Parts: sequence; structure tokens; C-alpha cells
Amino acid sequence: MFAKATFAALLSVMAVPAMAAQCEVTIEGNDAMQFNTKEIVIDKSCEDFTINLVHTGKLPKAAMGHNVVITKAADKQAVANDATSAGPANDYLKPNDDRVLAHTKMIGGGEKDSVTFKTAAFEAGGDYDFFCSFPGHWAIMSGKVVVK
Repeated sequence: MFAKATFAALLSVMAVPAMAAQCEVTIEGNDAMQFNTKEIVIDKSCEDFTINLVHTGKLPKAAMGHNVVITKAADKQAVANDATSAGPANDYLKPNDDRVLAHTKMIGGGEKDSVTFKTAAFEAGGDYDFFCSFPGHWAIMSGKVVVK
């Protein structure tokens, strides 16, 4: 039988440390018009969240540019529809669009970009999507944003 002090010491060694929240994610986009993930998980315990976008392909931005745009799911189609008229000078996003909650810039093969944003604007359990706003990409290059 263990003495109380020995038993308490044994329990403290066996204790599992608390897991820190993951406050950033890296997403890869490629020349096959694909993201490497279909889900971004945002933990509300993170005050700020960072998305790192890496274009693993070789094609230039004008031919196969990618960005990451987060909107409410209900706004995704309308924001994507506005992309073409917004044009490449605006990273295929309507300037000052309040429906866009966060976005990276448009990048080409071999390039990287990041965006850091406050999580306060997101509701746990809310319905959010992420997608690439390059014309024609949003239907394939998209996924869910899960807020916990």
C-alpha cells in the first residue's frame, strides 16, 4: 500500500498537462486548384488567430492565384460573385466588403501570406466558410470554419 505522500506524487507525475489552444493554421493551395484541408478550427480561447497560406505550385498569380477568405456561410456566394468585377488589383475582393471577416492577399506559386484577426467577431457554433476568391475557384477550394 502507498503512503499518502507517495500516492500524491505518483498522481502528479501521471497527470496530463492541459493542452494549449491552437491559435494558427497553415493552409496549402496548389496548381491543381486544391486546398490541403476542408476545415479550419478556431478556438475562442485564442484572442487572435493566424492563417498562413502557402502556394505550393509553380503557376503565377495571374494564372492560378490563391487566397483564403472567411465569410459567414450565407455570404459566401455573394462575395464570390463579386470577385470577378473586383479584379486582380483588389485580390478579387470587393474593397471594404463588410461580409469578409478575414482574408489573405492573392498569391502565386512559391509565395506565402498570412492574416491575423481577432476571434471576438466569431460566434462559437456559428456558420462560417473559407474559400479562394480567384474566379472559378470558390466552388472547389472551400471548406468550413468551426468555432469552438
